[in-house]
Amino acid sequence: MVMPNVTYVRPKSLKEAFDQLSSEGARVHAGGTDLLGCLRDDVFKAGKLVSLGQLKELRGITPMSDGGLRIGALTTLTEIANSKMIRETYPGLARAASEVASPQLRNQGTLGGNLCQKPRCWYYRADFHCMRKGGDKCFALQGENQFHCVFGGNMCYIVHPSDTAPVLVAFEASVRAAGPGGTRTIPLAKFHVSPGEDVEKETVLKPNEILTDIFLPPPGQGVRSSYRKVRARQSWDFALAGLALVLRFNRKQVEKALVVLSGAAPVPWRSVAVEEVVTGKELNAETVAKAVEAVVKNAEPLKHNGYKLALFRGIVEEELLAIAQS
Repeated sequence: MVMPNVTYVRPKSLKEAFDQLSSEGARVHAGGTDLLGCLRDDVFKAGKLVSLGQLKELRGITPMSDGGLRIGALTTLTEIANSKMIRETYPGLARAASEVASPQLRNQGTLGGNLCQKPRCWYYRADFHCMRKGGDKCFALQGENQFHCVFGGNMCYIVHPSDTAPVLVAFEASVRAAGPGGTRTIPLAKFHVSPGEDVEKETVLKPNEILTDIFLPPPGQGVRSSYRKVRARQSWDFALAGLALVLRFNRKQVEKALVVLSGAAPVPWRSVAVEEVVTGKELNAETVAKAVEAVVKNAEPLKHNGYKLALFRGIVEEELLAIAQS
């Protein structure tokens, strides 16, 4: 499809950006790697693109006084993957950023955009009037659903497409949103919206609000993190199954665990069952074997995606054993 004609503006301040976004049909343009595809595929329409490219305050990786880290929403995924601070302190995030799409898209795509991107469901992206587009049916439920969710399906059976979101949830990160009414800070675990809450929304952002910052708390002593992604094509695809681990060890024992799945559910999916199995335990063969079974507890695969359960079992086993030895 030919790209529609749009007005393109480059505000020089957040206030000017809010004013521009008040126009009917205005959309935020950051890296544009998802936005332009959505316009081309007619997922939604836009009369005006409001570029954030000149807002330098939305870029960069900055240490905070409490030992945590602030990442501007316009910071590219390549910058995150290559950052020495992130690789040394939050290695799971660096790994996740390095696994997104292709090098060209990581050079252009931003962290904020990766958190706010639209679903990749082929019914949503194609000419189907599904529930997420205001219709009355999820075509994936009885259709081609090999890439759809195995947890949290409710009205709409998408999987959340972000690789960075699960790791940031596991690190208990928060985000700051700014709008005409001021700013607010939101735990990332509450940033994404499940279909049961609102089938047409992906995030809690209000009209004219802009995601400006991501905040990582200090990881503390004894914390190890990782991200594992399984995909059909190594150089490009979204996760068939993914696993973010942030574990705090006291000697050999897991003192605290946060385990979040990607490619699993309409939102980054916290696996409380695995967390309960490993917390307070050593990651020996017995504990890992129990975690392998726990990760698929209460899964509800569709007709064509039951293979994902074996993938989740496999990556839980491999990553827990690897992190225990790191």
